[in-house]
Amino acid sequence: MLNYVRPAAIAALTCALSAPVVTAQDAIADPSFELDRDAILAMAGNYDVTFDFRETVALTDGYELKEPKLSGGYEIVRVIEDTGDFISLQHILVVGDEGEEFPIKHWRQDWTYEPTEVLSFIGGNAWEMRPVPTGESEGQWAQEVYQVDDSPRYGAVAAWTHDNHVSQWTPPAEWRPLPRRDMTAREDYDTVLAVNRHTITPFGWVHEQTNSKLVLDEDPNVLVREIGVNTYRHFDDFPVAVGEDYLAATSDYWAGVRGAWEALEDSGSPFGLTMQGEPEALYQPLLELAGEVEDGTKSTDEAISEASDVIETYTTHEIGTLADRVSATGADPDGSY
Repeated sequence: MLNYVRPAAIAALTCALSAPVVTAQDAIADPSFELDRDAILAMAGNYDVTFDFRETVALTDGYELKEPKLSGGYEIVRVIEDTGDFISLQHILVVGDEGEEFPIKHWRQDWTYEPTEVLSFIGGNAWEMRPVPTGESEGQWAQEVYQVDDSPRYGAVAAWTHDNHVSQWTPPAEWRPLPRRDMTAREDYDTVLAVNRHTITPFGWVHEQTNSKLVLDEDPNVLVREIGVNTYRHFDDFPVAVGEDYLAATSDYWAGVRGAWEALEDSGSPFGLTMQGEPEALYQPLLELAGEVEDGTKSTDEAISEASDVIETYTTHEIGTLADRVSATGADPDGSY
């Protein structure tokens, strides 16, 4: 997929957390390499998280700003792989009433140093791996973001900066799919053009977004602009073990699921989902299989096999045109739009 080699499955969580191999050549080639790694690894931990999204500027005649969307919860972020120039961070929410907490697998962020290609969303539940020329990757990190079922979401490339004792990463604007908060409730725009900043803070870290909500018709236009501030504050006073136990019990299963998605990325051609809108028919079975692995009612190998079948059912390389994908509605599991 990118310029690193990793096994198809992570044998054990403790191995994933072992010391990375970093060569002297890496450090000499880019003196900021270790600072970059420190910043990425600083995002691992236990957090009280606030998600705050607010539409700010209406850019289409007659559009009325929607009410702000503010939510939050407890979340653990764990390093599930670190090979020096590749770091993978898995987010797990811990939700529920006191004494009845349970885990929800959340997003994943993968970081690759000096990538040769990067995951790119191309609209209408479709993606491609975009080449990154050598001159544009030197000293840079790709961040690729994945959804709750490890399906792709978006990627971008930029350098970490550490000026004035502030470590932050700010890439150019890139397309990304609609967030679930809008995917399940709105049909008035088609994709998000987003600037996605990560900043390390004394209390944790902050994920800032500047989002332009795009309508992809014959004359593409911005419906409205939105800002998002996701604040991660270090916090340990919740049942962290609920998230850690889930991750330990299901890590091999999810590594197998990632392998199925990586095969699509490695294919060398664009790929997409055989449905538009909210892909519940895809992610719900994959999450349910993880639950069966966790409670011991299904073996990891059986679950990975079934998950691979689900992914094959709802993915295709026959993605059609962007106009076709944007105008399509509903799920069509036979592989066509």
